[in-house]
Amino acid sequence: MLIGIVGKPSCGKSTFFKAVTLADVAIASYSFTTIKPNRGVGYVRVKCSDRDLGVQCNPRFGYCKDGTRYVPVELLDVAGLVPGAHEGKGLGNQFLNDLNQADVLVHIVDASGMTNERGEATTGYDPVNDVRFLEEEIDLWYLGILKKGWDKLARTAVQTKEKTEATLVKQMGAFRVTDEHVKDVMHKTRLHEKTIDKWTEEELKTVATELRKKTKPILIAANKMDMPDSEKNLERLRDAFPSYTIIACAADAELALREAAKRELVEYHPGEGKFETKKQLNTKQKEALDKIQSLLARFGSTGVQDVLDRAVFDFLKYIAIFPGGIGKLEDSEGRVMPDCFLMPPGTTAYDFAARIHTDFAKNFLYAMDVRTRQRIGREHALKHGDVVEIISAAK
Repeated sequence: MLIGIVGKPSCGKSTFFKAVTLADVAIASYSFTTIKPNRGVGYVRVKCSDRDLGVQCNPRFGYCKDGTRYVPVELLDVAGLVPGAHEGKGLGNQFLNDLNQADVLVHIVDASGMTNERGEATTGYDPVNDVRFLEEEIDLWYLGILKKGWDKLARTAVQTKEKTEATLVKQMGAFRVTDEHVKDVMHKTRLHEKTIDKWTEEELKTVATELRKKTKPILIAANKMDMPDSEKNLERLRDAFPSYTIIACAADAELALREAAKRELVEYHPGEGKFETKKQLNTKQKEALDKIQSLLARFGSTGVQDVLDRAVFDFLKYIAIFPGGIGKLEDSEGRVMPDCFLMPPGTTAYDFAARIHTDFAKNFLYAMDVRTRQRIGREHALKHGDVVEIISAAK
């Protein structure tokens, strides 16, 4: 699973990325600060299952605080997008190639209205335009791939009586389009009632857009909520896109809190609506943290952690599964429940065995639900928060 951080230049993408990863990335108020994509690790919050079993976990990766487990996820910060990217403008070709690696996109939108569509400083810009142009650019990219050799492809498919699903899966394979994706789109658009050689240009655009929504879902992070016009523009965004998930966030504030926590100036855990001062602060530090506290009081949090959590659990529908044993919850080094795996929806006990180790899948016998102590079969669908022991002939 890979979360792509996207948006126009100077919208706060790299600040958001640094805030969630604390990676050393370039941040500046000019276009195309990010030239090559940055990869890093952030963390999503999971209700830890350790308390249900009367133990305190000791994670190998991330950490656990008051029953909340912070589990690693990979993120990609790609070059800024400008109108015409699908034609190669700006860093368009690189942007789109990098973008294709991601499973879900977080669109960082400058809600302050202080940067135009190219990321240049201005005032009074309507961020609604950013949402429209980014989705249009990605849709046109999908359409361009769909239409490559389309006339010949469509004629051949009709002549050979190839199923529409198979034709589109082959044509759009670079985007990991599946039979199920195509079937859903055909049902929604009713295009199954026509042979593909009769599809119009407008229908091809519709197919491209619907396949993009299936394979590159987009969550909007309305950034820079600490700026004067941001709340007004947040309402504009929500009015313009009532069906979208739009989260108010302030990446600058989140980065400041995480840096302060790293320096042990404050105690702060991502996603919380408060922090505690640990050391004596100078006047400048106190003023900065007072502003952040005011922001937290208005919005409940900086919104940054909420963005990651919702991308993984609401959009991708991933579930968290803990390996464990009925007789023993420690690993060979004595760590209690050290691992937590993020798995796609529909994961079975066998799938989970394969994720842990290929030998467990190869020699799979059955699994045990550690909570209920019940035996479960290989096709049993696991649930979020399950603790599972794999019984294998390899043991």
